[in-house]
Amino acid sequence: MEARLRTTEQVTGRLRGRLVELLNGMPDDRRAHVSSQVLKERLRQELRAMPVDDYRVLQVSRQGEEDRFLQKIIDETLGLSPLDRLLVDPTISEIMVNGPHEVFVERGGRLQRLANVQFRDTPHLMAVIERLLNSQGLSVNESNQVCDASLPDGSRINVIIPPLTLNGPVVTIRRKLREWTMEEYVATLALNQQAAEFLQACVRARVNCIVSGGTSSGKTTLVSILSAFIPPHERVITIENVAELTLVNRQHWIRLVSKAPNLEGRGEIPLRTLVRNALRMRPDRIILGEARGGEALDVVQAMHTGHEGVITVLHANSPQAALERLETLMLMSGLELPPQACRMQVTSVVDLVIHLARFADGSRRIATITQVLGGSQEGFQLEDLCVFEVEGFSADGRMRGALRYTGARPKFLQKFQLNNVPLPGWMTRQEG
Repeated sequence: MEARLRTTEQVTGRLRGRLVELLNGMPDDRRAHVSSQVLKERLRQELRAMPVDDYRVLQVSRQGEEDRFLQKIIDETLGLSPLDRLLVDPTISEIMVNGPHEVFVERGGRLQRLANVQFRDTPHLMAVIERLLNSQGLSVNESNQVCDASLPDGSRINVIIPPLTLNGPVVTIRRKLREWTMEEYVATLALNQQAAEFLQACVRARVNCIVSGGTSSGKTTLVSILSAFIPPHERVITIENVAELTLVNRQHWIRLVSKAPNLEGRGEIPLRTLVRNALRMRPDRIILGEARGGEALDVVQAMHTGHEGVITVLHANSPQAALERLETLMLMSGLELPPQACRMQVTSVVDLVIHLARFADGSRRIATITQVLGGSQEGFQLEDLCVFEVEGFSADGRMRGALRYTGARPKFLQKFQLNNVPLPGWMTRQEG
């Protein structure tokens, strides 16, 4: 049995090699459009030309078995098998490959292991990784063992390989499943209609917002949704480490993406350089995909110098932590600024913190909408405008609750007046 398996692998490997030779011998334009059926028939000819003993060991005597065998070789050589079907499954939001024999996915906010999905071995997994990254002009190797990239469908991929990981190559793909409208987002119970109307009005009124939350809490999705309410004539510049944001039907949209250093450690274009350059590009709106370092100071300075309606994403576990992190990042700018000065700058320009969270049932919701009142030596002074209140769990384990208005009056109402944006009717009635 063991000898037969080795021979099967040798025969299969020979066919894979022949397929690669066949493709390499084609002109680029023909290779890009060659059909799977044509490749299958060429492989079938190779199979028929093999010695009888080699053919028999494959145990593909029936037509259907032979077709499936040949298609598998094509998929493994040219496609992303066994990731192909996972990447088109609309119920999967995240794919996690922990080495060649362990694949997890996230469905409905819950993780599950796929016992029937795995790679043959580490070389097979590395070949799939190379095909994924090659489409973006990237690669991982001994000199470059970590890579972040965006796939053509907008999904984000992270790859890390040994010796930095002991599991073998690890791949994490955060999928972009769809483009959300605010109506669809409300239908998921991530927020209610009242909060949706308020946030839409805040965007139109050029309120400076921070969108905060933990990993995979839905920050990028919310920013993409909110961007739909920026007036269509405005010039929008987005700045990201990896392209994730999607601004639907936006014509005047400039996308800036940072650049990692090359193998010699040269050529890096950090976020801070892009933020500074964006200020020279006559932006009406700036959206920073995620503040991670000294660029936080430049964004805050931009708000101080007349750039309003800025949206900045921050990783944090609460609105208070988000502002503290923003202050810390400003201190990383290289300028010797006292913390109190950074705090004063933040509180004078940041109006609103929209904080998202993942709850026990796996759902992603807006946990709080919080306004910034001021700051002191003790910290930031905040006031919640809307808070998610948990009411319990349903029989199937889903959390019940709602985002409720606290009755507090927004301090930035002047921005609504200056931009001719009315307050939502429900808020006006409650104030009356």
